[in-house]
Amino acid sequence: MTSARAVSLVARREFVTKVRTRSFLIGTAVIIAVLAGYVVLQSVLFDDQQRSVVGLSGQATQLADPLREKAKSFGIEVETRDVTTVDSAERQVRDGSLDALVTGAPPALKMIVKGSGDEVLTTVLNDVLRQQVLVAQLAEAGITPQQVAQNLANVNVDVTALEPVDPQRGQRLAIGLIVAALLYYSLLVYGTMVAQGVVEEKSSRVVEILLATVRPWQLLLGKVIGLGAVGLLQLLVISMVGLGLSSAFDVIDVGALGATALLTGVLWYLLGFFLYATVFAAAASLVSRQEELQSVLTPISMTIIVAFVAGINLMIGSPSGTTVTVLSLLPPFAPILMPGRMAMGVATTWQVLLAIALALAAIAAITWLGGKVYANAVLRTGARVKLREALKV
Repeated sequence: MTSARAVSLVARREFVTKVRTRSFLIGTAVIIAVLAGYVVLQSVLFDDQQRSVVGLSGQATQLADPLREKAKSFGIEVETRDVTTVDSAERQVRDGSLDALVTGAPPALKMIVKGSGDEVLTTVLNDVLRQQVLVAQLAEAGITPQQVAQNLANVNVDVTALEPVDPQRGQRLAIGLIVAALLYYSLLVYGTMVAQGVVEEKSSRVVEILLATVRPWQLLLGKVIGLGAVGLLQLLVISMVGLGLSSAFDVIDVGALGATALLTGVLWYLLGFFLYATVFAAAASLVSRQEELQSVLTPISMTIIVAFVAGINLMIGSPSGTTVTVLSLLPPFAPILMPGRMAMGVATTWQVLLAIALALAAIAAITWLGGKVYANAVLRTGARVKLREALKV
């Protein structure tokens, strides 16, 4: 049997066995359900934040059209309702049916709100009021608003931005954080799954039967590829569903930005998984029982957790800062930090290429070292094998 054939058989066995389990199917369905619920919730909250219901009483009803038009220029939607009595309208403000009640006549308008009120809505109403007062005063002076508008049409301030703000910065940050979270989940869960599989085969002596047919490095590589493909499948399914839901509910303007983030996520998942899964498998080969597994996996898991927690806070605060830039280049942190920075558009080409080169070099070194540990320790049962003994030829 050729090496490629042996690796492919092991990989296929791992892949088929895992994707058919109820835990994989239920787990994927639960994640998608949670993701869908989150997207729908964000959509509802976003709509609520962008829409206000205003009651108009008395002469204030004449402000309905100007109020709606001015609100559009501020990016919000205002629904106006004519109210008959102030007392009943105030009760609607208290129970939340109305966001605000406007009474009186220009220039003496009064806005009644339940709490502090919406600052944007207050600004819109003030602008409408000033405009109404200005029109009245112009009419008294014998000047039409159209004349004034024509004179002011070409009066603009020429703004020069020293550090232009990316109009998609908010969406880039959201996508970057989501990519980092998905990669964190995939690397931690499926890396641990590789380790559990190694210990399970070792404790049940199945590995002895397998190694009678294939070599240790073939078994290790096949296991990593097979479970890595399972994780990649789940990552793609969750990502595609998430992008579709986000686009359908207008939570994020996906477009080319989402497709690029998905591709970079897949790239760094593959690099990160081969890096961490090999370490997970090698560490797991040192023990013979599931009870001992956590002790050898803790340092590896903590590296991923620290990379995620620290990286999220750094990317939110200063994604192009020196600390997060340096960490995103280092192989242990790059699979989580670099795709997030790439999605945010702050990673330069040379940084991406250097991070990939360092990751590939680390994968080569870890594969050689991990393969050696795995080959020397996987057949040893009983007491925990010391790393120094496993590294001996």
